[in-house]
Amino acid sequence: MSSSKKRIAVIAGDGIGKETMPEGLRVVDAAARKFGIDLAFDHFDFSSWDYFEKHGKMLPDDWKDRIGGHDAIFFGAVGWPEKIADHVSLWGSLLLFRREFDQYINLRPARLMPGITAPVVRRDGSPREPGEIDMYIVRENTEGEYSSIGGRMYPGTPREIVVQETVMSRHGVDRVLKFAFELAQSRPKKHLTSATKSNGISITMPYWDERVAEMAKQYPDITLDKFHIDILTAHFVQRPDFFDVVVASNLFGDILSDLGPACTGTIGIAPSANLNPDRTTPSLFEPVHGSAPDIAGQGIANPIGQIWCGAMMLEFLGHKEAHDAILRSIEAVADLGKAIEQAL
Repeated sequence: MSSSKKRIAVIAGDGIGKETMPEGLRVVDAAARKFGIDLAFDHFDFSSWDYFEKHGKMLPDDWKDRIGGHDAIFFGAVGWPEKIADHVSLWGSLLLFRREFDQYINLRPARLMPGITAPVVRRDGSPREPGEIDMYIVRENTEGEYSSIGGRMYPGTPREIVVQETVMSRHGVDRVLKFAFELAQSRPKKHLTSATKSNGISITMPYWDERVAEMAKQYPDITLDKFHIDILTAHFVQRPDFFDVVVASNLFGDILSDLGPACTGTIGIAPSANLNPDRTTPSLFEPVHGSAPDIAGQGIANPIGQIWCGAMMLEFLGHKEAHDAILRSIEAVADLGKAIEQAL
């Protein structure tokens, strides 16, 4: 994964992923040609209902060998609830990628684009301007509340017990905090907010707070604050312009990374990245909108989320100028007001 040519594993997946992926590839390819980036695309049909229908599983046995040597995974969408249960499609593919490739950072930008009216207004009732909301949510992506450790006892009886554990390791927490602090350090505001709930979750969240305070000693130039998750969600709605980089555990980050883009008017064009910052395995870039079976095949799916993911992928591969050019193009298109109509 260190050669000048970058190999991209392309997985369109389900639903509108098959429609947005070609448009995303067109833009990524155009940016690559403009900026002299050498890319090679390898297409795979697994991680989809079509593959499951033929083979009875979401992935082939050798999936890790087939895509593990790539520099990035460009992903469309997965899931078709009417045909296959979400826990089968997700845990059998996308979530497996996150765990097996140690994609321990989920990164999601929330940026108010031109041509979109934010549903959250200023305190004086006036509308917010493009760029006024501009934050990143950094979510721990491989442990925490989604550890899958636990079980069910005495099912179907009055004694039924269900337990699921939260797991926070020093290694897991510290590497996410380090990424978040360094991201904040690279931005003009140099402001990091930590999501917690140490007044109610009495073991794991105080530990999270301790690790945040310890890590902060290495970044004295960063303005740090923390909020309990309940009031933090209120602040997202009341003053989203306050935030710059927000770091959170797996569950809290999952919630905030949907709420942030929603505050900008739509999650329909939002991108996300599942990153292995160590670059020992491929990182994955996917739009937030999901497979949207209700509109699949109608030719109305908005590809901006897929295109924005392509920009994030190019930036992660070391081509920020290509990212910036694509983002400017997205803003220009969004300003027309028409291209985002179906996504709102």
